[in-house]
Amino acid sequence: MSVPSILRTAARNFLPPGRGSSRLRCRALSSCSNTRKMSSKRQMDHLEKTSKDYRQNAVYPAQVCGIIQESDTVKRLRISVHPDFTFKAGQWVDFFIPGVEKVGGFSMCSCPGLLQREGVIELAVKKALHPPAHWIHTACTVGAHVAMRVGGNFFFDPRPADPPADLLLVAGGVGINPLYSVLLHAAHLARQHHASGGRDYRMGSAHMLYSAKSVQELLFKNTIVELSREFPGQFSCDLLVTEPSQDPARDQNILPVTRRGRITEADLRAHVDPQRTLCYLCGPPPMIEAISQSLIDLGLPKDRILFEKWW
Repeated sequence: MSVPSILRTAARNFLPPGRGSSRLRCRALSSCSNTRKMSSKRQMDHLEKTSKDYRQNAVYPAQVCGIIQESDTVKRLRISVHPDFTFKAGQWVDFFIPGVEKVGGFSMCSCPGLLQREGVIELAVKKALHPPAHWIHTACTVGAHVAMRVGGNFFFDPRPADPPADLLLVAGGVGINPLYSVLLHAAHLARQHHASGGRDYRMGSAHMLYSAKSVQELLFKNTIVELSREFPGQFSCDLLVTEPSQDPARDQNILPVTRRGRITEADLRAHVDPQRTLCYLCGPPPMIEAISQSLIDLGLPKDRILFEKWW
């Protein structure tokens, strides 16, 4: 089965150095390579990193309408947006803050369905000294006015007639944000297919492989597990933590689907079908490169490996 055309436009194909052809010279890969070289001299900001990515033309006013402490280090903003604001699951926003010179870049962790129902989006932002993240953690309040512009080539937006794909979502740390948006959208499509009597897009399976330092840093874990229970045999998850638990009693509810360690090739092999699997990756660049190579070794075509790197 070929990748649906709407998904192919979102792909950033990965092939590690020394393992292939002139496709290594594609703009997406050379851009990533240039970024790594420049980062040793200075930290590139969001607008530089994404200068060649797709962006909508419009910048929309927005207002913070809710703030949730998602974990010890992550705040989730609920933001009321302009009626014309649209996005695809997996995309990010340029985040403009009055009085802050730097422009933030944050992937949406909500899905388009929430926007359609309630007119809001959600962003989960990790604590950092970068001015936009620092503002969110130290100065942002309910009622604060901001502005946003949607961008990004990394998204899941199948058309009703597209053949079903089996999603493999692989996340590291706060790289969960766009993949959680994709997972929520996949669940929305599965419900919509059932409600329409089979007329709308038929969702395949979806498996989430998600690694973080601790159980507390596994964002959205309860909803991820609940979706696996809502769609048994269709949705599933493996949650991994890399550091020992500091509070075992607090972790009890999530332990059945959690284990210590890192994502392995065996984890990937169990959910890779070269004809059906469409893999979305988001996390630190070394993780993306290692997992991409493992997927290639398992026979998954490069055009079925889509990734978003965060720095």
